[in-house]
Amino acid sequence: MRETTVDPGIPFLIDPRGGDIEDDVASPKSRSLIAIGGRLLAEISFPKLFAAWIMLIGLPAVLLGLAPLVILGWANTISRQLATALAGFWSLLIVGGLVALAWVGGRPVLRAAEQSFWSLNALAVQPVYALFREGLRHIGGRLAPGLKPRQRTRLYAAAALGGGLLLSGLSLWSVLLAWPASRWIGHAGDVFTPLQLIGPALANAVVIVGCYVMGAALVWAVADGALGRPADLMTFAEIPSGVRTWRIAHLSDLHAVGERYGFRIESGRTGPQGNARMHRVVDRLASLHRRHPVDLVLITGDMTDAGRSAEWAEFIDAVAAYPDLAERILILPGNHDVNVVDRANPARLELPTSPGKRLRQLRTLSALEALHGGRVFCFDSEAGRLGRTLSERLAPYRNDIEAFAETGGLRRSLRLAQIWDDAFPLIVPPTTEEGIGVALLNSNAQTHFSFTNALGIMSALQAQDLAAAMELYPRAGWIVALHHHVVEYPTPARAFSERIGTALINGSWFVRQLRPFARRLVVVHGHRHTEWIGQCASVRIVSASSQVMQGAPIESASFLVHTLAMVDGGLQLARPERVEVTFSDGEDDRGAVHPPRPVARAEPPATASPDPEHRR
Repeated sequence: MRETTVDPGIPFLIDPRGGDIEDDVASPKSRSLIAIGGRLLAEISFPKLFAAWIMLIGLPAVLLGLAPLVILGWANTISRQLATALAGFWSLLIVGGLVALAWVGGRPVLRAAEQSFWSLNALAVQPVYALFREGLRHIGGRLAPGLKPRQRTRLYAAAALGGGLLLSGLSLWSVLLAWPASRWIGHAGDVFTPLQLIGPALANAVVIVGCYVMGAALVWAVADGALGRPADLMTFAEIPSGVRTWRIAHLSDLHAVGERYGFRIESGRTGPQGNARMHRVVDRLASLHRRHPVDLVLITGDMTDAGRSAEWAEFIDAVAAYPDLAERILILPGNHDVNVVDRANPARLELPTSPGKRLRQLRTLSALEALHGGRVFCFDSEAGRLGRTLSERLAPYRNDIEAFAETGGLRRSLRLAQIWDDAFPLIVPPTTEEGIGVALLNSNAQTHFSFTNALGIMSALQAQDLAAAMELYPRAGWIVALHHHVVEYPTPARAFSERIGTALINGSWFVRQLRPFARRLVVVHGHRHTEWIGQCASVRIVSASSQVMQGAPIESASFLVHTLAMVDGGLQLARPERVEVTFSDGEDDRGAVHPPRPVARAEPPATASPDPEHRR
C-alpha cells in the first residue's frame, strides 16, 4: 500500500501530526497517577469488574473457606468410627485411591498449589509490604538527604522491618474483624443450605489469608533487611590478554508503535512519535557490528508498546533489514508486550476468559520463534535436562495457534494456556564447558488491568529450572536475562510513584536463589528505562536504559556493549563500551526515517580486544 503524506505547507487549525490531549490519556509522564486512577474509577465496567472478582477472588475465597468446614467436619464424623472404619474394606479402598491419585496427579496438583501460593503473595503480601517499605524509605531519604552509605543501609533495613510490622498489624486487624463471622466445623445439614455457607466461608478465607500474611510479612521483612542494600558496582574486571571474550550489546524497551505518527503510552506527547529512533538505534548497532563484531544482541523486553500485531510487524521489519545482526538477537517478553489490555484506556479490564491476553502471549511466542526458535531450548523439568527447541516445542500446536489467531474461542484458549508457562526459561546453552550460556526468563505477572500491567513476578518452578540448567554446566558463565528489575535502585527516586508497582514482586527471594551461582553469572534487565550497573548480595545486576523513551526533542541517546569472559571459573565483567546514537543529523521525531548517515565510531573498552580473530 502506498504511504500517504500530508503537505507540510497546508495550514491546520489542529495539526493532526502533533497529536492532542487524547494521546496523553494514559501517560504517567503527562498526567499524575491520581488522575489516571480517577479516570479508571469513572470509566471502569462494573459488571465486568464484578465478573472478574467472582472468577479471580470470590470463587477461590469461597473454596478456601469451605475447605476447613469440610475437612474438620469429616474428621469429626469419622473420628467416632475410626476403629471400625480402619478395619473395613472400603477404608482400604479409599486409602489405595488416595495413594494412586498422589502418584498419578501429584505434580500437576503441586504445580497448581505453587502457582496459587505465589499468586497469593503477589496479591496480598508483597505489593502492600513494598508500599509501606518504600514509603518509609522515601520519607527517610527526604528527611535526611545527606546520609552516608552505611546509614542508608541501616535505613533500608529499618524500612523493611517497619513495612513488615505495619502489614502484619493490618493483617491482624482484618483477622480480628472476620473472626466472629467464621465457622470451622461443618455439619451434615449444611448440604441442604449451601448458600448460608458463603458468609462463613468468606470469613474463614479472610482469617486464613490474614494469618498467613501476618507471618509472611515478617518473614519478607527480615529476609529483605538481611539481604543488604543494593549498591553501585565500584570496580570492573581487567580481563587478561589471550582470554576468549564475548561482546554483548544490551538494548531494551524499544516500544515500537504501529503508526507513523503514533505516540507511546508512557510518554505521550512528551516523547517521540513513530519509530525513527528505533530504526536509528538498530542501524547504529549494525554499523558498529560491521566494524567491531558483537557476539550477541540482547533485548530485554518491551519490543512493542502494547503487543499489537502492527507493532510486532514494525519491530520485526526493523531487525530483519540486517540479517547478520538478526541472527545474533535474543528477545524476551516485557510487560508492554503481553500485559497492556488497552493502550488508550487504563480502565479497560479483561476477563480471564478473554482471548486478548492469549493473543498477546502467542504473538510474543511467534516473534521469539521467528527470531531464534531454533537456537533456544525449553527445559525439561521432569528429565532435569534441556528439552526441545522452541520451534520444536511449538510445532505440534501450529494449527491450533493459527486457528486461535483467526477465530479465537475459549476451548482453543484453554488448550493453548500451558504453552506460555511451559516455554520458560528459554536456554541458550554454552558451546563449550567454560563458555557462556544465556537464560531468557518471563518475569511478567498475570494481570488483567492495563493499570497494573507493570507488575512482575518470578515463579518458583521457573527459578528451579534455571538453577537446574546452570548446574548442568558447572564451569560455564551465565547471562540471566529478564525484563523487570530485581531490586530497587539505591539512587533516590524523583517521585514516590517510581518505587511502587514496577519491581519484581519477589525480587529479594529471586536474588537469594541466584546467590549460589553469583560468581559465574550476571543479571541483565530493562523495564525502568534507567542505566545502572550494581550488585546486591554479591549478585551483579545490569540495567539498560531505553533509547526511545526519553523526552523529545533530544539529539542523542546511547546503549552499552558489555565484554564478558570466564577467568578462573568466574564470569568477569569488563568496563562497558558506550555507543552513542545521534538523532539530529537529518532525522526528525515524527516518524520519518531518512537514509542513514555515518556517525562517529565508539571507542572500544580498554579490556576488550578489537581483533575479531582473538575471540574465536
